[in-house]
Amino acid sequence: MRITHLGHAAVLAETDGARILIDPGNFSDAWHSLTDLDAVLVTHQHPDHIDPGNLPGLLVANESAMVLVEPSILDLISAGDLPSLGENAAALPPDEQVAVGDVLVTAVGGRHAIIHHDIPRIGNVGYVLRSEGQPSLFHPGDALDTVPEGIDILAVPGYGPWAAMKETIDFVRDVGALEGFPIHDELLSDRGRALVFNRLNEMTDTRLINLHGGTTHEF
Repeated sequence: MRITHLGHAAVLAETDGARILIDPGNFSDAWHSLTDLDAVLVTHQHPDHIDPGNLPGLLVANESAMVLVEPSILDLISAGDLPSLGENAAALPPDEQVAVGDVLVTAVGGRHAIIHHDIPRIGNVGYVLRSEGQPSLFHPGDALDTVPEGIDILAVPGYGPWAAMKETIDFVRDVGALEGFPIHDELLSDRGRALVFNRLNEMTDTRLINLHGGTTHEF
């Protein structure tokens, strides 16, 4: 599986039979010109995970791509709070699966992590990507409370206003992936990225790989 971190939560996962983009949000523009996508996955409605200004243009350039989203996003589209994502858009609730080329996509979780008790919680689904003969990938979105089994590669949220370092360390330990890479890092300085990267490598058995800056790595 070839993985490219396209900034913040945006991740491109490629196998021999699929090109899948996860969380094209407004903290990144490296995904704007992608073509030949088979699917676009969105974990939740926050704009750093779904960019309402630029995602429609991406979908025009990838008119055959499936668009799979956390269910409440379709409600926002119906209410006019988000632009249409086209006829290929569909909800993928927790514990449901869809095949995209040679990849089986499973939605897990269901709720966004708590930011503050005064802020209402919204939906969030993580995505597990599995393909025969390939390592499995888990992108959790904005939650650390779901631990799927048999994960080989973990996209690790580096920082969010909903998580502390101690929670991230325990999450990485619980998932137990062999390898991983930091995401959700655009609120960090370079020093902050280094601190998170080094601490997770020191305190977990997951080997983190730095993909910051649009690096592609074959796992």
